[in-house]
Amino acid sequence: MGYELNITRQENWFDEDDSQQISLDEWMQILSNDKEMRLDGFAEATTTNGDTISVESEGLSVWTKYSGNGLNGNYAWFDYRRGNIICKNPDDEIIGKMLDIAERLNAKVQGDEGEIYERSADNKISYRYIDEDDNNQTSTKKPWWKFWQ
Repeated sequence: MGYELNITRQENWFDEDDSQQISLDEWMQILSNDKEMRLDGFAEATTTNGDTISVESEGLSVWTKYSGNGLNGNYAWFDYRRGNIICKNPDDEIIGKMLDIAERLNAKVQGDEGEIYERSADNKISYRYIDEDDNNQTSTKKPWWKFWQ
């Protein structure tokens, strides 16, 4: 299990209304025009006890210019699922790439808890929650999954 961030056009990444979803064709177009991305369609990883885990997904790709690419079996995987592009446990470098892709798709980057990720004028990554009254609230606290950072 891990924390996922979603590139989405929907109000919330989990909405079932498919009218705002990113299509697989749109995602494939992004991949074909981005020399830093490679469409693999599958991923494999070895667990600590030596087992191999494989995942297949038509839109599964890897960001090849990620600074951690291949280190300790680490890759920046971007997976197309349910009209969203999803990355699991991304660091700020991967979130930056997600923001670049979201801009090209006229979309946003949203976390599991609904927070919206943005890049400031000085290129720092931040996030904000939108309260029930639709007033934007910039957060200074870290999401629960970043408690160790």
